[in-house]
Amino acid sequence: MISLRAANERGHANFGWLNSRHSFSFGQYHDPDHTGYSALKVINDDIVMPGAGFETHGHRNMEIISYVLSGAIEHQDSEGNRLVLPAGEFQLMSAGTGIYHSEHNASREKSLRFLQIWIDPDIINTPPGYQQKGFVQGEGLTMVVSPDGRDGSLQIRQDVFMYRLILPPEASLNREITPGRKLYLHQVRGELMLPEAILCPGDGLKIERQHDLDIVNNTDQEAEVLLFDLP
Repeated sequence: MISLRAANERGHANFGWLNSRHSFSFGQYHDPDHTGYSALKVINDDIVMPGAGFETHGHRNMEIISYVLSGAIEHQDSEGNRLVLPAGEFQLMSAGTGIYHSEHNASREKSLRFLQIWIDPDIINTPPGYQQKGFVQGEGLTMVVSPDGRDGSLQIRQDVFMYRLILPPEASLNREITPGRKLYLHQVRGELMLPEAILCPGDGLKIERQHDLDIVNNTDQEAEVLLFDLP
């Protein structure tokens, strides 16, 4: 079964300093048909104005991934981390027993855009943790997150694998799906063709009870999509 959620169907919140699109229910936006998918609970596409950001606030028992699309995040947390996350890098914050953090646009001239992704952990009340890494922007499938940190990926406290797929023009990928597992795709840029669906930026796709998935880029532009392998 394949189910498409178009980008323009997502929830929307605009606070002036923050313009956000919600793939799933979040904050004051609630849609009973979109309250997460398996362990994946949040994908927010956030644009933060120059010099603005999320002031210090807390989380517990949540795995929080940030992927910077443009600009840079200035990060600070209660574990003593003070870091800058530039475009193209990923951050994984394991909230565990509790962590306080702030995330600001590091620039006072340009907007920041990033994806904020929340995943339920499969074990709670663990010590909080922080990981950050840039991966080679090469073509093909790159494992970004895994439950055991294999192949240099960030280690998450859940049976979830997250990949970044970059497909050049006229390229394709066949992805086998382990029985009982689900896939979720979030289109970042470009356009991809799949069975029964065409993915454009911001679109989301749920896939379950499928043996495999063919992903095709038959445009003249490179395309990028995040692929989540979920329990």
